Amino acid sequence: MDFLPEPFRTILAFVVVLGVLVFIHELGHYLAARWRGVHVERFAVGFGRAIASWEDKRGTQWRIGWIPLGGYVKMHGQETAEEASPEVKAGWRPGQTFHEKPVRDRAIVVAAGPIANFALAAVLFGLLFATVGEPRSTTMVGTVRENSAAARAGMLPGDLIVALDGREVNRFEEVQRHIQPRANTPVQITVVRDGREQVLTATPEASGSVGVLGVGATPAEFERLNPLSAAWAGVTQTWDVSAQTLSAVWQMITGARGTDDLGGPLGIGKIAGDAAALGLASLISFMAVLSVNLALINLFPIPILDGGHLVFYAAEAIRGRPLPPRAQEIGYRAGFALLITLFVFATWNDLTNLGVFRWAAGLFG
Repeated sequence: MDFLPEPFRTILAFVVVLGVLVFIHELGHYLAARWRGVHVERFAVGFGRAIASWEDKRGTQWRIGWIPLGGYVKMHGQETAEEASPEVKAGWRPGQTFHEKPVRDRAIVVAAGPIANFALAAVLFGLLFATVGEPRSTTMVGTVRENSAAARAGMLPGDLIVALDGREVNRFEEVQRHIQPRANTPVQITVVRDGREQVLTATPEASGSVGVLGVGATPAEFERLNPLSAAWAGVTQTWDVSAQTLSAVWQMITGARGTDDLGGPLGIGKIAGDAAALGLASLISFMAVLSVNLALINLFPIPILDGGHLVFYAAEAIRGRPLPPRAQEIGYRAGFALLITLFVFATWNDLTNLGVFRWAAGLFG
């Protein structure tokens, strides 16, 4: 997409990335619903006025909206008998309504969306490893920033980091994960220099609430994998990205890390445009990482998200009956309020990081 001017490249990359992720997520719900015998009334990608719409032979309406910010799958009989009007109940297909399925089947249908996003990420990572190659990063120091914590500790380019606080490390990502939560905390760094081990002590500087050592890795080398190895490496990479994402979220919750990195649609669009400018491989890699994030977000136990529904189903399985409608209604309202709050906060971060407020201040200043 590097032949396109910047605004158009960013918009197109954003639409493509989000459209694919939303479609795969909703496709997971759709296929699971068909597997468990639930009729799907509508499959929609995007909101607002329909760009295209058609109905298949099973009676499912497929719809593409012009606002590419989400999608949904409308199950037949999602409302319970108490919530539905007599006219709606008269049109129900016996044995194909969502609400009459056992809690296990409903949980499968709901969980299938995030599972599809995890599967997409594993496939995309696997394709990259089989074609472009898997990056083989080491813990060798490529650069040391002047006056950084690493420089003050005596680290030099070419040092091979083998352990941190006595714990063995083999990849530069492991070094980052160890250093980031240890701002202003001394760290014992074991390096190999000229064939001999040395133990250095560095105190990572605080950048926000994240520890920074001040070193850069040597460029990674790429090794193409055979299809079977690439598929397994794709699963492993998906697991690693999930673990890193959950660790970052936990650090934000506990205050060990700032929330400046929490972004919304504007930030996603900016990163998508930057990735597209670097080439197709970078865009696919970003799409895989974002697919993992979408899956994890949907699994958070927040009512209105898939994870919130699964919590309700777990409570139903334990109690032997659904939660009272009033309790579910309160949960949905609280979940909606929380999501709106997070959306506003993430958008504020996006506008700040993109320099919109600085631009406005300069315009009116």
